[in-house]
Amino acid sequence: MGTTQLESVPEPKYWHLRTVLSEALDSEFEVGEILPNERDLAARFGVARATLRQALEQLELEGRLQRRRGVGTTVAPPRVGVAVGTPDHTWPGTADDAWQPADCRLAAPPAAVADALETDRDEPVHTVRRSRVSHGQPVAAELLYVPPASVPELTAIDAPSGPARARAVLRELQRGDLERQESAVELGSAGADDAKELDRLPGAPVLVVTTRYLAGGRTAALSVATYRADTCRLTFGESGDVQIHHGPQTQAS
Repeated sequence: MGTTQLESVPEPKYWHLRTVLSEALDSEFEVGEILPNERDLAARFGVARATLRQALEQLELEGRLQRRRGVGTTVAPPRVGVAVGTPDHTWPGTADDAWQPADCRLAAPPAAVADALETDRDEPVHTVRRSRVSHGQPVAAELLYVPPASVPELTAIDAPSGPARARAVLRELQRGDLERQESAVELGSAGADDAKELDRLPGAPVLVVTTRYLAGGRTAALSVATYRADTCRLTFGESGDVQIHHGPQTQAS
């Protein structure tokens, strides 16, 4: 590779370098390819290594790069497409659901969740924990709160513990008649549990998607899904649905 000198620009030098590097990622590198070391990159662009590191850190934050100890800096895989709001209302856990159930417990939910479910704050509900993985890396974690009244046929025999219990709750939930679902999206910060599950540091930016599933005129289930903000991009379709997809050329699913 030859030497590429940066033009004088009013914006911070690292930010201009970030733009140049982003263009290089699109034209010169494949997903998973390891970038040259910092010394070679700094020489190519004629910048100090401190400036280069700032640009690399920014691209990592944006989800364009992955930096792993013992491996180096690689081009991140394309972002997975996830429809948050769709014209067709479906219960969680259907056949085409990409979420994987991990666990389930019966316990009193946070006060705000109990209020949304219109249950007593000390009334236990089924809390299903699910995760989503793309290209081998975690991209989202979900807590799905289901009141016992929404799954009246569930028994301890059907759902002993762990993933089996989670699948049983989801299966029973689908027996009900879903009227509609409502979703809201907001920016948040990863708590300790979400950060661990998403392989992020506590306080990292995340997107929180809250979905209410309504049946029989009440909230039959409530989903709180936390997405890594560095792997998601929001678009608003013509119908007003909120969708999450990845990559500039990827159609939202």
